[in-house]
Amino acid sequence: MARFFIDRPVFAWVISILIMGLGLLSITSLPVAQYPQIAPPSVTIRATYPGASADTVANTVTQIIEQQMTGLDGLRYFSSSSTSAGTSTTTLTFETGTDPDIAQVQVQNKLAQATALLPEPVQRQGITVEKSASGFLMVIGLTSADDRYEQVDLADYLISNLVNDLSRVEGVGSVQVFGAQYAMRIWLDPSKLAAYELTPSDVVAAVSSENAQISAGSFGSQPAPRGQMLNATVTAQSLLSTPEDFEQIVLRAEQDGGLILLKDVARVEIGAEDYMTNARYNGQPASGMAISLASGANALDTAERVKARMEEFARFFPEGMDYVIPFDTTPFVLISIEEVVKTLVEAIVLVFFVMLLFLQNWRATLIPTLAVPVVLLGTFGVLAALGFTINTLTMLAMVLAIGLLVDDAIVVVENVERIMEEEGLDPREATRKSMGQITGALIGIALVLSAVFVPMAFFGGSTGVIYKQFAITIASAMGLSVLVALTLTPALCATLLKNEHGHKTRGFFGLFNRGFDRTIHGYGSSVNWLIRRPLRMMLIYLCIGAAMVFLFLRTPTGFLPDEDQGIMFVLVQGPTGATSERTDAVIDQIQHYFAENESDNVESFFGVSGFSFAGSGQNMGIAFLRLKDWSERPGAEQSVQAIAGRAFPALMGIRDAMAFPIVPPSVIELGNVSGFDFYLQARAGPCRPGP
Repeated sequence: MARFFIDRPVFAWVISILIMGLGLLSITSLPVAQYPQIAPPSVTIRATYPGASADTVANTVTQIIEQQMTGLDGLRYFSSSSTSAGTSTTTLTFETGTDPDIAQVQVQNKLAQATALLPEPVQRQGITVEKSASGFLMVIGLTSADDRYEQVDLADYLISNLVNDLSRVEGVGSVQVFGAQYAMRIWLDPSKLAAYELTPSDVVAAVSSENAQISAGSFGSQPAPRGQMLNATVTAQSLLSTPEDFEQIVLRAEQDGGLILLKDVARVEIGAEDYMTNARYNGQPASGMAISLASGANALDTAERVKARMEEFARFFPEGMDYVIPFDTTPFVLISIEEVVKTLVEAIVLVFFVMLLFLQNWRATLIPTLAVPVVLLGTFGVLAALGFTINTLTMLAMVLAIGLLVDDAIVVVENVERIMEEEGLDPREATRKSMGQITGALIGIALVLSAVFVPMAFFGGSTGVIYKQFAITIASAMGLSVLVALTLTPALCATLLKNEHGHKTRGFFGLFNRGFDRTIHGYGSSVNWLIRRPLRMMLIYLCIGAAMVFLFLRTPTGFLPDEDQGIMFVLVQGPTGATSERTDAVIDQIQHYFAENESDNVESFFGVSGFSFAGSGQNMGIAFLRLKDWSERPGAEQSVQAIAGRAFPALMGIRDAMAFPIVPPSVIELGNVSGFDFYLQARAGPCRPGP
């Protein structure tokens, strides 16, 4: 094989250029991510039962839905939560590799069997089925720079104009809104209702009957009398739109002709649909929404689409309204990839100079160097063919592979140089003889390295996803390295090398050679000294081995290293029964702490009461913090871990609630915090107090 390309160097160049061309095309289409798709796909079912307690929701909604979730392909487990806010959430997690679209369809089919068994108010509210990850991709807030708009105004604009459109952006799984849109609020007076012998259900029935969309008909429709020249649809004002219209709703007509109107027993005004959540940005009224990534979607691409859409919306915002992004997980992904790419370039440059230092020949150094772009670009082509992404693991594999892939080319060059020096052959003949000697060795090296890495690609679960892309990337680079060593490298040796040899004794290389010779001589003397003392050396070896085992057992373990992603959040939980006003006061204290003590590190603070990763309710809250750029926080004391460490004891001093600063995990899709989730199950049946 090598002889064929030695005699046809142009063909070898054509193959290499074709490999590089395919690699360049693949780079433009490969998605970029921090890690592979580690999180298993999940589907979330959400339902709302207004006014119901957590126990009622669990018994009448959550339990009914759970009972129908059987026979789903690849279902791993599911978990459910029911809150006092009347919400039911059921998350079904499937095995890694399950198609999330198929999983969503199967869940919807099973949910259809349960819908008829659910309470009518739940069916009216609607039940959603979404294939979304558990964590938030980003949080977008609407603010009023001049305090022109209140929180309810911002929330209504966000829901009416932004939410539905952003929900349809490719890659968006779900949108969690922090706020509520406008609604007609009817505040009943119990004493007046009792005086008129009315009940709230009477008011609901009257409002439903009078505030209804009806068809008023048409005139001139067929069959029409002869001579009818026009036809038109009758438009009637049927839906009420102002508080005054609702105030005139008749609740009951008395026998004496008197009318009991809605305004006689209630106060009517335009307000928020609910007051469950309240948001503030840097202490100012705001509204916002949290965007979750769809299962299997690319975070960077989705975030770019959402930001581009928000830029389009911003051109039509009312005067005095603006948007902010107080929580975004994607900047760290870009920084991570940029750092790995920089490391890759540094490795290539370093390998070039090391080869030049030892080979001391520009022509001999150029040959292994030319193999690097061919192999790396070809590896990108393999990644695209296998459906992988450009992430920190695949890029790390390429960095490690650089030193291995140039070894094959160096072996070829060194052997050709040796034959030319020892036997005086011309470059072409020396290359032919060299490849006959080392072709089997090159193939053997590739097979041995593949035997080390390829088995890692067959690990299961999330760990297997990590090792699979890493192992296959290295194995692919090694395979392409051997291909280049058998095709392009021999052709280059036969055409570029010259029969010029000799140990350089002058200049920089001469100085290096003398120093290197002394190092070799010293190493040889050390080896002679060591082999005369085998027992002593064996004892030292055993001590080193024992130390390695000790350090290995003592080294902390983890799934992935914790990183400073430039974001953090604070979970707030007040005592049971605490109102939103108390929760807002606690969030204000937290915001004041970061403004006073971490102003050099924290860029923005977005607080939400009524919602938390631990549940929903008036006593729950969460704060999203965006830190300043890493270039403005160079010290270890300015890292997110240090900031959270200082905040923990300070926030523990808040007496009206518990506040926990949380550093996001390395993989947001796996959860909102690092560590483990524990569930206490009543496996023996309902727990009841003893006699």
